Amino acid sequence: MGYSFSYEKFKDIDLNDSFFDSLKSDYKEFTDWFNRKSEEYAYIQTIDNNVEGFLYLKIEEGPILDVDPNIICNKAVKIGTMKINPHGTRLGERFIKKALDFAIGNSIETIYVTVFGKHKALIKMYKRYGFEEYADKSTHNGTEKVLLKKLNKKFSDSILNYPKVDLNSKAYLLGIYPEYHTRMFPDSILNNESIDIVKDVSHTNSIDKIYICRMRGVKKLRKDDLIVIYRTGDGKGPAAYRSVATSICIVQDIKSTKAFATFDQYRDYCKNYSIFEDEELKKLYYSRTEYFIIKMIYNVALPKRIIRKKLIEEVRLSESSYWGFMNLTKEQLEDIISISGVDKGYIID
Repeated sequence: MGYSFSYEKFKDIDLNDSFFDSLKSDYKEFTDWFNRKSEEYAYIQTIDNNVEGFLYLKIEEGPILDVDPNIICNKAVKIGTMKINPHGTRLGERFIKKALDFAIGNSIETIYVTVFGKHKALIKMYKRYGFEEYADKSTHNGTEKVLLKKLNKKFSDSILNYPKVDLNSKAYLLGIYPEYHTRMFPDSILNNESIDIVKDVSHTNSIDKIYICRMRGVKKLRKDDLIVIYRTGDGKGPAAYRSVATSICIVQDIKSTKAFATFDQYRDYCKNYSIFEDEELKKLYYSRTEYFIIKMIYNVALPKRIIRKKLIEEVRLSESSYWGFMNLTKEQLEDIISISGVDKGYIID
């Protein structure tokens, strides 16, 4: 199956693909609008050369006056168009992450989208990550809901704050083997890895991730703890240079495989977010060894991956410690943020 996820000019995207038919139906001016954007860019996902997802982001000068009530801001990112063919792979979550990363990368704290009320599942997904119903927008096409997210607004729920992280939280380093890492964290792919192994599957696209392991210490994880993801060495060179810190996640839940009364309950909990196939899940569930299921949200891909050598020399992680799971001090976490060049927009003030 040919899979592609890319950032393309409008003029290089096939408007005649049947994917766009519903947009043409909902918005009478869509074809003219699309053609006028010929030199602009959009995120596009194709499978076997058929369009499966489309995301267009636009920076607007504020205030935004064509919605009621108006959005008062200096600048805003508008999710101009986001459409996916729903087939259970959570591509919408990946697009929301792209949109929020785009806003932070452009130092913009206001992001909004207009959605017809009939798209209930889409509205629910936006709300899960901190978008709120704010206004209405009426045009000759009908009235749409305006969903707004203020990135400088702080919630008590870490999912609503997504993708921001609180550096006052407890933090840990979690080691993940390369064969699992890239499938889980597509935006944290290393330059020497093949994009071909990043597929259109739920555990790749989802903001929520599940990892199952038996490493000592992980059972002490609690909701809202931070995890720095550490991709272990691949055997192609010294670990000092091949093992790297790549991402930051926030724990949502931690469960033991022994906590589920049946395999079906356990599989249902894991299946949409885990990289493991049914047979692997079954092997872990029926093992005599207790495994732990870490459910987390994928917040930040580190702009500069930090190799093990730097983690030891500059972050002062102990070379003799267990790198599968390790406590991090606040100072070590702050050093990782600083050295990796994470935008301050990802940090809760």
